[in-house]
Amino acid sequence: MSETDRSLLTPREIVSELDKYIVGQQDAKRAVAVALRNRWRRSRVPEPLHSEITPKNILMIGPTGVGKTEIARRLAKLTDAPFVKTEATKFTEVGYVGRNVESIVRDLMQEGVKLVEAQQKKRVMTRARELAEERVLDLLLPPPAPVEGQSQPAAPVESTARRRFREDLRAGRLDEKTVEADVASNAPVFNMIAPEGMDDLENQLQNVFEKINAARREKRRLKIKEVMEIYTDEEAGKLIDHEDLTRRAIESVENNGIVFIDEIDKIAGGAERHGSGDVSREGVQRDLLPLIEGTSVKTKYGWVKTDHVLFICSGAFHLSKPSDLVPELQGRLPIRVELKSLTEDDFVRILTETDASVVKQYEALLGADGAKLVFTPEAIRAIAHYAYEVNERTENIGARRLYTVMEKLLEEVSFEAGCRSTMEVTIDEAYVRERLETLAGDQDLSRFVL
Repeated sequence: MSETDRSLLTPREIVSELDKYIVGQQDAKRAVAVALRNRWRRSRVPEPLHSEITPKNILMIGPTGVGKTEIARRLAKLTDAPFVKTEATKFTEVGYVGRNVESIVRDLMQEGVKLVEAQQKKRVMTRARELAEERVLDLLLPPPAPVEGQSQPAAPVESTARRRFREDLRAGRLDEKTVEADVASNAPVFNMIAPEGMDDLENQLQNVFEKINAARREKRRLKIKEVMEIYTDEEAGKLIDHEDLTRRAIESVENNGIVFIDEIDKIAGGAERHGSGDVSREGVQRDLLPLIEGTSVKTKYGWVKTDHVLFICSGAFHLSKPSDLVPELQGRLPIRVELKSLTEDDFVRILTETDASVVKQYEALLGADGAKLVFTPEAIRAIAHYAYEVNERTENIGARRLYTVMEKLLEEVSFEAGCRSTMEVTIDEAYVRERLETLAGDQDLSRFVL
């Protein structure tokens, strides 16, 4: 799907795409789909209303492991939008030791630059590969040194030897050949992390040392395949207009950026009343206010406005409730969606219907060792049952429980795979019960093992 196609997705199509990876939670999917579509709608609105329309930020409420983070992450990936995820508990009020909330925007800007750089490199990749090819051929067959006083021909004819090397290089016949190449040094000359609370100083120091490190080069013996990759990336970097890159990255962050702030409930007032109070909790909320409402933050790439960045906050709200947040922050999160705990049927769907289900992951992983796994429908249901049962009797960690259950279930197969050239294992209900019944039935064991 092209970048243009993605921008034209309707809310129904966005939900359909999210359904491939997240089971249920339709209210949350509809909310983010509408928020995303509103960005496209806003781009069609003329001034002065264009600047006045701001994102309707979202507060997701629900237990861990039900899809809050995944919805936001998949939404950003679906639209190629700059995305950053952080936890509210990482930050402290200005004046206390800890990270400043403005570092969220700096991290988002860094992601924006990476995205735009990757897009621009893709456009110049053909030319970059041609230039890299010439550099590699010069390593294999150095051009003759110019004779003093003799002018170079304007268009030298390619020698037969160089033409043969070029053919072999393009055919991949030289991939494993080792050469000594001049490449950027991967050993930093110096790296410094500033003390917490000094984000501006750390940002400035990193900028200086990045420039120093980028200029350092060294001779290394590498395979031609590796040299081609390095040189192609270097040449693509040279072909990019970096001023244009920065401008486009800022524009992308300001208009398409998505910030996901997890554990927002941990800085709510209700959590403080239940113990472990933190003097800076309310201060962090108030520091977040201008960021979510719209302000300008200085980054190493320039000033970035947050007026149209979409903020998605989430929390379980076990010990607090949304009304415990400061009133001003509540007003900045007008869309509230509640995500439901996952049922046994949800677990079955997660294991069978999602595009990157844990079952498909293990089949692919063990398939690399020649092992073939076959899961019967009864086995899938049994796995879902045990995952749901353990969640109900111990800490409910949602779909993440499937990973611990599957790891324990396939422990022996994972160990034995690779020892034989071929291996086929049928995972049926009896197989699942034999390996999980005792663990799942013992509350103490399941608490620590599953």
